[in-house]
Amino acid sequence: MCRRRRLLPVGRVKLLCSLYCSLWFLLLLGAGSLLILLHLPDIAIMVQQQTPGTNSVVAPSWPVEKDFDTGHPAEGDVDRSYDPPQRLENRASYPTLRPPLPLTQEPSNASAASHEDQASRPRLRLLEDLSDAGGGAGGPRQKLALAQAIRRHQLRKTCAKYQPSVANRLLSRRQVSRVYVEERSRLLYCEVPKAGCSNWKRVLMVLGGSAVSPGDIPHEAAHNANSLRRLDGYDRAAIAERLHDYTKFLFVREPFERLVSAFRDKFESPNSYYHPVFGRPIISKYRANATRSALRTGAGVTFREFVRYLLDVHRPVGMDIHWEPVSQLCNPCLLRYNFVGKFENMEEEANFLLRSLGAPGNLSFPHFKDRNPLAERTSSRITQSYFAKLNSIERQKIYDFYYMDYLMFNYPKPFKDLH
Repeated sequence: MCRRRRLLPVGRVKLLCSLYCSLWFLLLLGAGSLLILLHLPDIAIMVQQQTPGTNSVVAPSWPVEKDFDTGHPAEGDVDRSYDPPQRLENRASYPTLRPPLPLTQEPSNASAASHEDQASRPRLRLLEDLSDAGGGAGGPRQKLALAQAIRRHQLRKTCAKYQPSVANRLLSRRQVSRVYVEERSRLLYCEVPKAGCSNWKRVLMVLGGSAVSPGDIPHEAAHNANSLRRLDGYDRAAIAERLHDYTKFLFVREPFERLVSAFRDKFESPNSYYHPVFGRPIISKYRANATRSALRTGAGVTFREFVRYLLDVHRPVGMDIHWEPVSQLCNPCLLRYNFVGKFENMEEEANFLLRSLGAPGNLSFPHFKDRNPLAERTSSRITQSYFAKLNSIERQKIYDFYYMDYLMFNYPKPFKDLH
């Protein structure tokens, strides 16, 4: 059979070689085009950062220099512009500020190793401090520090997936308008209403020297005469400096529980602001055959009426900080907080933060309740009783409304039928 093999003509060999070379050229061209497309987001960031004349502050890159497990450290505000965030599985439900974007690329091994080296040195200092304080391996303070590392990782992962830095490199003044500055301790605190913000303002006043004890500060003084400056009151250079150098922290709360707490405080108790400003338009739009007295006073809003207002994209009155999602209120994907505390473990975590910051030993986080002190605190049990008044569709829509808060801060679904 070997003798019968016939050699191909020279012309046919040249044709096959030409086709083979053309195929390789097309493959190389396609690979080059793909690489260019992958690097387009980096080019977009460079262009955005180099655009002159923008009235914004460039957010510091991730990760921040100070990670807290390393041991370092207003009523009536109405925003009519906010609409609920969009769920990937339910895109037709609500409008959104931006479409969901894919997960960004992971950093290279060299870059990740560099960040790990930067974080390891101060982390070792914290381990020594904890050992000296009796918090050895597995001790309470070590567990709190580990919880912080886990929470920041969850926040970083969620932000990378749903709000990547390509779309969020610049900070406006409005995005830091809820952040309070305490200069002496070099702290930035984003207030989250119904998550201990009144008592945190008292603590900041004591740290700043304007009060001796949190217990001496009345509720009205904590909110309206606290002498604390907000970050948006500084010039752009000062804002950027503080975002880079100061310890940034916030405390969050289970979203459904925070919502019920806000409703009970603002609508079930006498309130000279929320009843006329929010109650009257809510009753007017969502209550059939409302009485003249209800339309005049705005008192007696029901939880279902409040929920209908919250979910309405054409609300008769705007959004309020007491029920605005934390993902919009404090912009955690932009500000890169060093410490994320939880209301459910407030006293222990707040005091851990204060001790780690080197606060005076006699200063501890207050646990008193000065608004409606006789009313029972809003608990998981009370929250469940309010949401039991709603149907499953209404509960699902509220869960969608706070979906990013549930993801960012790793709260479990409050009802089994939610998806």
